[in-house]
Amino acid sequence: MPEVRITIGGRQFEVACQEGEESYLHSAAKMLDDEAQVLSDQVGRMPEARMLLMAGLLLADKTASIEDRIAEVKAELAEREAELAGLRNVKIEPERIEVPVVPQSVKETLAELAARAEALAAEVEEKAGR
Repeated sequence: MPEVRITIGGRQFEVACQEGEESYLHSAAKMLDDEAQVLSDQVGRMPEARMLLMAGLLLADKTASIEDRIAEVKAELAEREAELAGLRNVKIEPERIEVPVVPQSVKETLAELAARAEALAAEVEEKAGR
């Protein structure tokens, strides 16, 4: 088991870890050291056990907050997925548009008017041509 030297709050610690987990341990130690540094800047020197306890509690609080946010995002994602699934199953019927049909009697009347207009035009041309 590898031994890793980490620094937290200006203090050195030797910690054993599983093979290949050294980088994870260094990352975790860095997070704990950052919290310990914030405490040290705010409060000053404190006993090692208290400093580690407070830094651990600060990290636990951040972790709990992130876990709550993850749960909210997962719930929102589930809602959106359900909404999307519902939309995929919706059959959209095309809008029906009715076009009015010209009644046959109107067509006949228009044809009759057109014939009269042509006859009048021909009569006017004939009189004008004399």
